[in-house]
Amino acid sequence: MHISANDLKTKGVSAIEDGLGQTGEAIITVRGKERFVVMGVEHYHYLRECELEAALRQAREDVASGNAVVESVDEHIKRVTDAI
Repeated sequence: MHISANDLKTKGVSAIEDGLGQTGEAIITVRGKERFVVMGVEHYHYLRECELEAALRQAREDVASGNAVVESVDEHIKRVTDAI
């Protein structure tokens, strides 16, 4: 559902609650253009968990394929600062 900035200004949180009721997400438009997405905190936490799981999966794939560097902290700092 789309909520205009004007509706948000006049109706406040109730406009968001109404918008979230149908799909769990609401898009706030400003001058007719989509600008922001609002969602319930439960949905946010779910998406955040999905994002972290994807990052963990990618890291594991990188390690498994040898696309990772194993080194001490001192070696890492030297490598990173030497690259600058």
